[in-house]
Amino acid sequence: MCGITGFLANSGWPFECIDSMAGAIAHRGPDDSGSWADPGAGIALGHRRLSILDLSALGRQPMVSNCGRFVIAYNGEVYNFRTIRTELRALGHEFKGDSDTEVIVAGMAQWGVQEAVKRFVGMFAFALWDRGERALYLVRDRLGIKPLYYGRVANAFVFGSELKALRAFPGFCNDIDRGALSLYFRHNYIPAPHSIYQGVRKLEPGSILRVQPGGEPSVIRYWSADEVWDRGLQAPFAGSMDEGAERLHDLLADAVGLRMISDVPIGAFLSGGIDSSLVVALMQAQSSRPVKTFSIGFREQEFDEAHYAKAVAAHLGTDHTELYVTAEDMLSVIPLLPKIWDEPFADSSQIPTYCVSRLAGGHVTVSLSGDGGDELFAGYDRYFWSRRVRRLLAVPLPLRKLIVAGLPRSVLASLGSLGRKAAWRLDGLGCASFAELYRFLVSHQKKPAEFVLGGFEPEAELSRNADARGDIFHRMTLWDTVSYLPDDILTKVDRASMAVGLEARVPILDHRVVEFAASLPLSMKVEKGQGKRILRKVLSRHVPDALVDRPKKGFGVPMERWLGRELRDWSESLLDQNRLVRQGYLDHQAVRRMWERFLAGDTYYCHFLWDILMFQAWLAEWEENR
Repeated sequence: MCGITGFLANSGWPFECIDSMAGAIAHRGPDDSGSWADPGAGIALGHRRLSILDLSALGRQPMVSNCGRFVIAYNGEVYNFRTIRTELRALGHEFKGDSDTEVIVAGMAQWGVQEAVKRFVGMFAFALWDRGERALYLVRDRLGIKPLYYGRVANAFVFGSELKALRAFPGFCNDIDRGALSLYFRHNYIPAPHSIYQGVRKLEPGSILRVQPGGEPSVIRYWSADEVWDRGLQAPFAGSMDEGAERLHDLLADAVGLRMISDVPIGAFLSGGIDSSLVVALMQAQSSRPVKTFSIGFREQEFDEAHYAKAVAAHLGTDHTELYVTAEDMLSVIPLLPKIWDEPFADSSQIPTYCVSRLAGGHVTVSLSGDGGDELFAGYDRYFWSRRVRRLLAVPLPLRKLIVAGLPRSVLASLGSLGRKAAWRLDGLGCASFAELYRFLVSHQKKPAEFVLGGFEPEAELSRNADARGDIFHRMTLWDTVSYLPDDILTKVDRASMAVGLEARVPILDHRVVEFAASLPLSMKVEKGQGKRILRKVLSRHVPDALVDRPKKGFGVPMERWLGRELRDWSESLLDQNRLVRQGYLDHQAVRRMWERFLAGDTYYCHFLWDILMFQAWLAEWEENR
């Protein structure tokens, strides 16, 4: 795991700035750094290295291919690199070291960019300069596990693993994108391809960007979740439940085994839920020593899962480490959030995710995670209540709109938090389609473009992919896989782990597992109002059902209490009316109204306020001090 950056500009640029750009993301690669530039061609690449495979100098980057044609700066892991290397050796390629980077550039030389990438099993984002074509390629993995931003700054084409690297480019002064800001207040993250800055975008998962000096970038998709979901509909898995579980077990065991390849200590996050318990069980089954596992607990019982993780660890015989964190421990993380997530990001589970990453990072350099199971195997509770709410769409739309228009809003508002929640849900009756209804149900602000001054809502996944096919579970899992998963869940895990020099690996998101999951009929995922049926069946081979059969709890924090007590002064400062007016981004009257109602005991506004506070904290860190 590493950090990459670079730029393509005319020969007049000060190419030594590449070191400052790489230095801005030094936390992603504390073990080594390197840069490479060809001022005549206008290209510079920078790299920060977290050494995981081949710890010698032979793994240093940027790396030039043996043929001399390609130069690469690479972040991630290609887990099947040894198989590919064997194939390349048979074709006459020679290798000096044991890194996957050397295999990647040799693969580019042998097959070209697109054909080589299709052979990779892994997570990656890299920049490749082709001296022969005089073209720069940016490539991102299929599921968007590793991040990659790009854009124009002062007529130069710049890119990097995080926005910090782009901000370090001379002359960076890109304004805040109020369309992206509107999307943030709808989703509590900024969905790709948008970023918080005008002129800067996220490369979407499964994409290859190509750009030449003085030209405009072009982007193609080499892998598409939409196409994978469609293929799943056209050719569904036709075997029995037992055969499906056997096939899934084999795929997951191979995915976990590949992700245990490392030249540094390795472990796993363990919450005691289905996904992480399954990953740890498959690790332990392939390890001759107890696997190192990590979990955190909370003294607040309604948020604590540590005892579940401890029971699973004891059953599997892992070397388990748990840490009970206090409110003070987690509150001490809040000042770090704008620096770690360097664009507005308000999934409050970012705080415990950082805490457990810091715990694991004190013992190992690589940690496996169970992320992806909810999206692929219909694990979220919202899928089930969305199905219930969908029945209301059977009522003719004009009648539903009449009901919404006639809601006694003043009466509902007088009922406090419960009344506002009821009004919020009833407003969903006005949605014309299930796609619109699902977007409504997963939204925070329903009309964010009215809340952001000068705001507007660009097209995003849930608004442009409304025609997805299949049953509603098929559609909801697709929407979440292409947007919520990379832009919230994986962004959260990447930034939290990289902030402490820890590489997080996600075997459930091996693309072979994803493609198989997309082919499974709904009956293998959902049973009796519960998701992950087939995952439970696979896990039952290793862990008794009684240890994991419990309601989903999530990685929550006591936000309502914090905002009203420990964080009240901090919140008051960031939500100060004069400050909001001077900044000119948000409807200050709406913000103050929410804050005052919250202080009066209306907890309905808690999560809206956290979204606002995370934007305000980010603004204070990155904009007001530039």
